[in-house]
Amino acid sequence: REQGLRMSKRQVIAAIIIAAALGLSPEFAHAGPCSQDIAQFETAVRQSANNPFAGLTAPQSIGADLNHQPTVASMKRAEARMKSKFSANLARAKALDKRGDRAGCARALDAAKRMYIL
Repeated sequence: REQGLRMSKRQVIAAIIIAAALGLSPEFAHAGPCSQDIAQFETAVRQSANNPFAGLTAPQSIGADLNHQPTVASMKRAEARMKSKFSANLARAKALDKRGDRAGCARALDAAKRMYIL
């Protein structure tokens, strides 16, 4: 039984914009081995903005398994960590793509994909 933490659409869009901005350097204009995969994923995320079931998700915590109720502050911290980790995974995928590391890029992109329900 897995319940995920969900982010608002604005937060997801902000994370995508930040991740995209990290990849807009002139060097990124040269397509790497998984540039197309990254672009397709970012497009899918943007297109899912109107889907109320789409968004970032994380596994249920041990505290939740023990029936501990989260506080507002703990939820905000968890959402911030999740957004940061998602953006970092996308940025890492772009950096590895830029270096031509197909395997590393694919792993980082897969990590981002596992965090986002389309």
